Amino acid sequence: MSKQYFSETYGLKPPENYERFFVPVIGKPVANDLIRLAAPRPGERVLDVACGTGIVARLAAQQIGANGVVAGIDINPGMLEVARSSTPANMSIEWHEASAEDMPLPDEAFDVVLCQMGIQFVMDKLAALKEMRRVLVSGGRLILNVPGPAGKLFTVLAEALERNISSKAAGFVNHVFSLHNTTEIQQFMSEAGYRDIAFQANDKILNLPPSKDFLWQYVHSTPLAGMVAQADEEDLAALEHEIVEMWREFEEDGSLRYQQRMVEASARK
Repeated sequence: MSKQYFSETYGLKPPENYERFFVPVIGKPVANDLIRLAAPRPGERVLDVACGTGIVARLAAQQIGANGVVAGIDINPGMLEVARSSTPANMSIEWHEASAEDMPLPDEAFDVVLCQMGIQFVMDKLAALKEMRRVLVSGGRLILNVPGPAGKLFTVLAEALERNISSKAAGFVNHVFSLHNTTEIQQFMSEAGYRDIAFQANDKILNLPPSKDFLWQYVHSTPLAGMVAQADEEDLAALEHEIVEMWREFEEDGSLRYQQRMVEASARK
């Protein structure tokens, strides 16, 4: 697999590839489940923490109507740039660049706080959960989701990255699935002061592109893009060959069909 091919096919920055490739096949299907659980009502004020390119915020905005308020916050300016450009002209969403541990937002400003597949990446999870509680009104609700443990498709990916690219690349994939134990999550949420904490887990069926396409789309939508850029073409070819062979068991009608456990947590202030 040549570097020129990557440059021509995935020349966009990772946040743009994330919106282009990741959101349609993983981000949006999972976000739809999160929004159904949160059930934001017309007129409510909703905050999307670690919003990425904004799919959760956009779906929430469709639910709360013209009298509601939706805001998204993320530490990555590139993600926010794509979020702004992906927001329809008739949709009003406030975007904030800041960390989840220190949000420049007033106390008790939101009825609902959402966090999709982001809390596992936060360095100080307890501080972030306390901040989310701070900006909630009394009785306001927090709803978040996390994936894990990793299913075989992603464990295969992590192992192949370890062999062909680097331990750091494998570590990123493992980090995606690093927070899924409900006892651990409950401990964080309880210590942060939440009540009525509840969990549900479901096996989400994801319909993904063919193996080769999904491999490189995923890589170039994430921090893995910079890591594989350091690899030589022989290693990239070996990675692709290994993944395509190992992912054959997930193939169905030319695409991949994959089941991933998702944990959803809800609580009130």
